[in-house]
Amino acid sequence: MERVNEIIPITADQGGFKMKSYLIDKMTAMGYNMLDFGTNSEASVDYPDMVHPLAKAVNDGVYLMGIILCGSGNGAQITANKYPNVRAALCWNVEIAALARKHNDANIISLPGRFVSNETAMEMVKMFLATDFEGGRHELRVEKISKTLKSES
Repeated sequence: MERVNEIIPITADQGGFKMKSYLIDKMTAMGYNMLDFGTNSEASVDYPDMVHPLAKAVNDGVYLMGIILCGSGNGAQITANKYPNVRAALCWNVEIAALARKHNDANIISLPGRFVSNETAMEMVKMFLATDFEGGRHELRVEKISKTLKSES
């Protein structure tokens, strides 16, 4: 599915700031409508403060998909996945980005700003945004992600 006309929100802490800036520049040049949720420098910030507003907006259906970054990608992903309608996937190569969409219907890609190149990050984002959910056998699994498990004690 082409997402050029959709607004794509993006956010990062200081560990992903340079990569975020690179992605915004490249994606804007490709025609994507990017919305920067911050941070706006390499000064230290707490990644939850950056990620919560974007994840909440995706959770609430304001945006269909988003991009989050921190140094390892882990903290950003953990924070985003606190929201029941968010499926944030930590990706480190193009194949994982595609599978996150195909099999998990991920709606936020989390990138490790300190561990992959800008070019690899760009390729992952393009793949993530261009790949549709396969549904089928994966549908029931995805439905189970947000279910609350009841204690059997």
